[in-house]
Amino acid sequence: MSETILWDYPKSSASYRVRIALNLAGIDYRIETVNLLEKAHRSNAHLARNPQGLVPVLDIDGHRFTQSLAILEYLDTTREMGLLPADPASRAKVQAAAHAIAVDLHPVCNLSVVGHATGGQDPARTDWMRHFIRPGLQAFEALIAEHDDAPFACGHTPGLADICLMPQLYNATRWGADYSDLPRINAVQTACAKLDAFKAAYPAD
Repeated sequence: MSETILWDYPKSSASYRVRIALNLAGIDYRIETVNLLEKAHRSNAHLARNPQGLVPVLDIDGHRFTQSLAILEYLDTTREMGLLPADPASRAKVQAAAHAIAVDLHPVCNLSVVGHATGGQDPARTDWMRHFIRPGLQAFEALIAEHDDAPFACGHTPGLADICLMPQLYNATRWGADYSDLPRINAVQTACAKLDAFKAAYPAD
């Protein structure tokens, strides 16, 4: 079987999601760091891996995949991880919570977007991040309210919503976006932080 390789940048939210999922699935993998600060993602070598010039890229099972949500779906399907409920209505609701972060919040907080919008200068850059992150987390809090008796975002085991949430909380802390008054999110963070799969995925400073 071919080696599993994750082309990764530690502080990338999308890469962080995939590290969590690989850990939850118990898959051994090797990390190849693509340094975004040094523009390595725009190199010819990386553009050959991913024409979008983004991370993550995952080599697994003889295939090469891009886009974190597509990768998570592949892992969930091939490893039977149970990241989404089987019931169609419940499945759609969990996807909605996950996408509220991964599809709506994360892209506007991507450093390339923020850099273009603010010139990459503070305080404009930090103000931008806080402006979008807190309302996004408030919306997520409301979306998972019906699961207030569960330790994780949408149930009793970690799923897609948790995998998308935790990297965003890392970013919230990094940029000083307050979420201390959101009890469900804080409870989910506590539950995830106890699991080795999440601990091992945490970005190294």
